[in-house]
Formats: sequence, C-alpha cells, structure tokens
Amino acid sequence: MRTLVLKTIATLLGCYSLTAQTPQFPGPERTVRGTKIISTHDPAIQIQLPSTAQYVGAVRWPLYNLADCELHAFVDVDAQRNVRNLYWIQFEGYLPSKPDAHHTYDSPGHLQLGGLDFYVDTWPRANGEPSNAGSDREHVETLIRDHGFQLPAGMAYLRLVHLLDEQKRKELMIIYGEALPSGLPVADLKEGGKAHDQWPAIEDTLIHHAKQKISISLR
Repeated sequence: MRTLVLKTIATLLGCYSLTAQTPQFPGPERTVRGTKIISTHDPAIQIQLPSTAQYVGAVRWPLYNLADCELHAFVDVDAQRNVRNLYWIQFEGYLPSKPDAHHTYDSPGHLQLGGLDFYVDTWPRANGEPSNAGSDREHVETLIRDHGFQLPAGMAYLRLVHLLDEQKRKELMIIYGEALPSGLPVADLKEGGKAHDQWPAIEDTLIHHAKQKISISLR
C-alpha cells in the first residue's frame, strides 16, 4: 500500500464541456479524443480505453496545496445509469514549493503496461464511505454525480502507479473499478469478513480485465 497519505489525480484537456479549473491553475494540459487520452509530457503517452466508456470530465487543482493534479474520469454504465466500470486517470507532480516531498510506495505487486512498470494495489470499497475534503476521490465522485450517474453499492478497485523520475516527485496513476456482484457486501470481502476467501479470485479478474481494457503506448 502507499505509505504516503497523498493520492492524486491527473486531468486531461479534452474536446468536452465538463472541464474544471481553479484560479491558481490553468485548465488541463492533456487532450481527450473519444476514449483516448493524449499526453505530450510527464509522461508522453497515449492511453486508449474501451469504445463503450463515457467521458465524465476533468479537473486540475492543487491537491492539498502539495501537488499539481490533473484528473480525467470515464465510466461504463447500464441502462439505469449505474456505473459498472470506472476509469480514473491522474497525472501528478509535487509543487516546486515542496522541494522535499517524494512519493513512497511499498506495494509488492507490479504490472507492466505499454513498457511501463506500475505498482499494483487492490481493494473493495462501499459507496458512501467517507473521503477527505478536496481529495482526488471527492473530485471523481463529484464528476460522476454531476453527469447524472450513480455508483453501485460496492466496487472492486485496482490502482496502478508509475513513478516518472528518480526523485519520485511525479507519477502517473490509473485506477480501474468494477461493480461487485449484487448481494456481495464489501464488509464481507475485507480481511476477517465471511467472504474474504473470494477476494483473490475477484482480484485476479479485476487485473485481467484492466489489462484487456486499458492500452498504453509511448509517444
């Protein structure tokens, strides 16, 4: 798990109207074309998502006044506008005013995508669990709600983090989420829960689906 409390998001500038910015920061720097995210720096890559994904917007802001964060969110939804899959893409770099700040990860799992090495973490989360004010999750959930979509009762999440520089001050983070099967409470999946023995299979499926649905190519 990430040992530093800070978790950030990257915003990608797209051809869409739902884009937010703060007085301290200009708009997002990345471009969205359909379901493709194009980044010309930090890192210079393209991220291709499934054609079924719907874009729900972007936001760029100074996360906790520590980092420049740019976030884009996409969802797959059912006919009732319930989120089935979440694609959360984040670019982050510590602000020059925080010269001693560095990212610290100790996740034992790793995954290769597009020639990049990512730290891997997974967890279940119930809808409505508290999130910190001004956090990346708060921004993502606001974008989803503002678009008229609803999160399911519980989701399984996969977080992928690639550190860009030796100083560990910049990162690319991708979070992929899937709705849990109906009737399977998140509490039962957590350690000590009566269905915790099902989590390894859910985790394997989550990773497999992410590798199928998220494609990265270097520019």
